[in-house]
Amino acid sequence: MDQELELTILMPCLNEAETLEICIQKAKLFLSQEHIDGEVLIADNGSTDGSREIAEANGARVVSVPERGYGAALQGGNAAARGKYVIMGDADDSYDFLHLMPFVEKLREGYELVMGNRFSGGIEKGAMPFLHRYLGNPVLSAIGRVLYKSNIGDFHCGLRGYDREAIQRLGLKCPGMEYASEMVVMATVCGLRITEVPTTLKPDGRSRRPHLRTFRDGWRHLKFLFTYCPRWLFLYPGGFLLILGLIGMILLARDPVQIGDVVLDIHTLLYMAGFVIVGLQTVFFKLLTDAYAAHCGLPIVSLRQEHHLKTITMEKLALIGLALLAAGICLSAVSFRSWAVTAYGTLEPQIMMRRTIPAWTMIICGLQLIGNGFFLGILQS
Repeated sequence: MDQELELTILMPCLNEAETLEICIQKAKLFLSQEHIDGEVLIADNGSTDGSREIAEANGARVVSVPERGYGAALQGGNAAARGKYVIMGDADDSYDFLHLMPFVEKLREGYELVMGNRFSGGIEKGAMPFLHRYLGNPVLSAIGRVLYKSNIGDFHCGLRGYDREAIQRLGLKCPGMEYASEMVVMATVCGLRITEVPTTLKPDGRSRRPHLRTFRDGWRHLKFLFTYCPRWLFLYPGGFLLILGLIGMILLARDPVQIGDVVLDIHTLLYMAGFVIVGLQTVFFKLLTDAYAAHCGLPIVSLRQEHHLKTITMEKLALIGLALLAAGICLSAVSFRSWAVTAYGTLEPQIMMRRTIPAWTMIICGLQLIGNGFFLGILQS
């Protein structure tokens, strides 16, 4: 039972009694026709409709995965697989298990992840909901390609093959539907050899509602894509706000700015100060995320980024923070002195706010730098 086979055809299963038998029969026929030394493995996720008994009666091996979720089932199945290669596919008869040879051929060529592409292979009428076909899958796949510089056209195809040991080394952990994105993202980040082959999708054979929930699972995919790309989540938006705020504050530091009929004055200056404060902290979220990732060994930080990270120390940030804090306090003292000259009476807002807003901004940013510097030191220790 411990002998390694060439191929495991893995199907996650949660109450798939209506379609499981035909999927197993097609998978076994494929192995027989192509003379591949393999097995059909069912990762049962707590079925109560007799799916387990159906699988065993049709000669498939069954492994129980108590933790619920698409990703959890596949991780449990992958751990129990005996094949050098694994081809995973849903047990709802929407994928054709009789035509898996393109996946096997690419795996034999040395590719470590072979993705199916339903958009190039063909999607039959009624096989994919309108929102999934024309919005959800294309948009999420496009975001994935941009964030991770990937050339995969269909991030969420449920039919894919991979080198089992290579995927296990990635340490995948998402228990839900976002596991599909996690596999592609982590394989890309870690430099695995990835390719795509066309595959077809037809309407599944179940009478019940699919496990996939459009908005819930779509959000989980989107959240994962951004979580593992702190440049787009923190650095770019934070940097934009920081630069915009600094430019605005410099332009408004002495006089109002008129653009056509619009006059930008101290009220705009206040918003620019807010942009600076929020932008600076958001950029620091990227820095702290990189430090945490490096500390935990997460492969979302390159060696070059780790090197740059080591040059940013708690002491440097604290010194810069103290300098900003001192500058802010000095400017505040100048403003306080002007107030004292008037016997603490009414001041001209147009003049005084141009001092107090930058002063308070420098004080806040200085404290941010000091606090973030100490937090960074903790992560780097």
